[in-house]
Amino acid sequence: MYTDSVLLESRSARSGLAHKVEVLDKVKALAFSTGHAQATTRDVANYFEVPPKTVEKLAERHRDELIHNGMTVLRGSDLPKYETDKLSVSSETGSSYPQRRSGLTVFDRRAVLNVAMLLRDSVIAQRVRTYLLNAEENARTDAVHPGVEAVQRATEELRQTVRTLAAGYGSLDRRVTRLETAGAELGTALRELGPVIGRMSARIERMDHRLVEADRRTERTEQVVCAMSQRLADMGEEMREMRRDLRSVMRAVDAKPVPPQLLLPRQASPRPHDET
Repeated sequence: MYTDSVLLESRSARSGLAHKVEVLDKVKALAFSTGHAQATTRDVANYFEVPPKTVEKLAERHRDELIHNGMTVLRGSDLPKYETDKLSVSSETGSSYPQRRSGLTVFDRRAVLNVAMLLRDSVIAQRVRTYLLNAEENARTDAVHPGVEAVQRATEELRQTVRTLAAGYGSLDRRVTRLETAGAELGTALRELGPVIGRMSARIERMDHRLVEADRRTERTEQVVCAMSQRLADMGEEMREMRRDLRSVMRAVDAKPVPPQLLLPRQASPRPHDET
């Protein structure tokens, strides 16, 4: 039978209860500012309502145990993917320019529970240990089969994963609602535009009929112009034929061409008084 002091002093006792991460949410909601199912040092400090320095010192003293139970120090290329609106991986030094953080310590839920079993001066940690010990005592009393307990643990972890995903994508429902509203407004606008589009379609159809009629008239005009061109061509050929016939007649009668001056109108004789 474990006690509070046993949890605080015995690593093996803590290891035996480190999987019961569901007790964290039974006491208080654990918020993750990384956008992943991992808490920063500040997140852990906020959960247990202690200064971040307290968590940092605890992590330094029990580094190996916490790393074994899910604490990770992120460095290099692993840091950018933890940048969110709530968390920046840059830190400020004494200068006015922010410097790149060299590392970021994150805790998964198992590591946070491990901190609860190590942290002495925290009311929240004390409540977690009490809840953990009560749950362990009830589990011993009920004599739950290990297989059932494993299923329950897996179910709780699945529920926590779902809650984490819901927190990470909480704005999805609002976005879908906005899309639905925009779709309804678009439908109303299309219904209002329906009569206008119908009238425009009728006018366009009338214009199509007019264009077809204009094409027919143009085609008839082209036919008339072609007939006139053909007629003019025939007339030209007939005139050339008449000229040839005329020249043949003139050669037959041995007619000579009339001088041009004889073709001019004869001038009147001057009157006698005009000579004086």
